[in-house]
Amino acid sequence: MYTYKFEKLEIWQISRKLVKNIYQTTDSFPNNEKFGLTNQLRRATISVSSNIAEGAGRNSNKEKARFFEIAYSSLLEIINQLIISNNLGFIDNDTLNNYRLKINELSNKINSYHKKLLKQ
Repeated sequence: MYTYKFEKLEIWQISRKLVKNIYQTTDSFPNNEKFGLTNQLRRATISVSSNIAEGAGRNSNKEKARFFEIAYSSLLEIINQLIISNNLGFIDNDTLNNYRLKINELSNKINSYHKKLLKQ
């Protein structure tokens, strides 16, 4: 079976794991948040991996870089929503801090890849 270029990217693989983690975490959110924070967090997390995949398929480095910028922005959105989730008592401090570490690692890798693209 053919493997697409984006599937080989470490940043895409990490982002895919983040999607799974967010889905598992938001499963425990209150039912009345199904169309609120649960939905927002899941969409933002999927946006990260989707933009990495779409960017990898673009022809020019400038176009690719733009999609990695969008993926990075979605990571910031996720952090914001996790902080709000913590403030509302949906996740504890340890969970928030674990996500901060994962997102920090991924954002650093996305930014490195972005800079590499712009230098080429």
